Amino acid sequence: MPWIQIRYTTDKQSADLVSDEMSELGAVSVTFLDAHDTPIYEPKPGDFILWDTTIAIGLFDAEIDADAIIEQLKSFPFGNKGQYKVEQLEDKDWIREWMDSFKPIQFGQKLWICPSWCEAPDPEAVNVILDPGLAFGTGTHPTTSLCLKWLDQQISGKELVVDFGCGSGILAVAALKLGADKVIGIDIDPQALQASEANAERNQVTDKLELYLPENQPEAQADIVVANILAGPLRELAEIITAYVKPGGKLAMSGILESQAESIHQIYSQWFDLEPTEIEGDWCRVSGTKKA
Repeated sequence: MPWIQIRYTTDKQSADLVSDEMSELGAVSVTFLDAHDTPIYEPKPGDFILWDTTIAIGLFDAEIDADAIIEQLKSFPFGNKGQYKVEQLEDKDWIREWMDSFKPIQFGQKLWICPSWCEAPDPEAVNVILDPGLAFGTGTHPTTSLCLKWLDQQISGKELVVDFGCGSGILAVAALKLGADKVIGIDIDPQALQASEANAERNQVTDKLELYLPENQPEAQADIVVANILAGPLRELAEIITAYVKPGGKLAMSGILESQAESIHQIYSQWFDLEPTEIEGDWCRVSGTKKA
């Protein structure tokens, strides 16, 4: 069915009021966008970020009187602070539109991440089946991409791998499909562990994947450790992460902004011979080999 979108540009102080009033006037959903595309890199847990200039988008049934709704919105104290725009949305198969926006992506020489509804471009390649869904990591974010490319280069077979902050399990599953013998996945979020298990099952590697919350994580000396988290936890957990890497083993870290790479280098260089930082967009990967 067709829909009407009413977009209202406001300030962050009024955004919640606009959302409440749009809902009262019949909006089936209200979403917020940044009017100036300002990046948010490391919000604190539980934070809900609004921008100085925020666009509130109300989605309404096409039969509503958009002009009447705008007039009612204008009657509120916030109503004349910003600009309104009305858009008619086409009647489309939105699920199909969403699915079509995700295509198979290649990482490195051998590795592909493929949505389940797409045919693998190269059946002989290492193909990980992964749909967008629970938890962080589908391959489209630069930090995930940097780690996948690194794993494609590093894994030759039979390795023990630790995925610290496993999220969706994309790195753990990719490591197993590339030939790792076993992966230990650790995450603070039980929902992430569920997503990792589901993705491992879809890719038929559950027998080689062990998943743990931090309070239950085992001791291990791994050939390869990957930690795609954020710079803050990488600093705070440096000794714990380092302890998982055996002498001569490899470590890759991402979730790091380019501006934060130097501080990560300073901490981890006491234990690792670090390679040149790899950069993708605003993000980077720091990797190296543990000193004997």
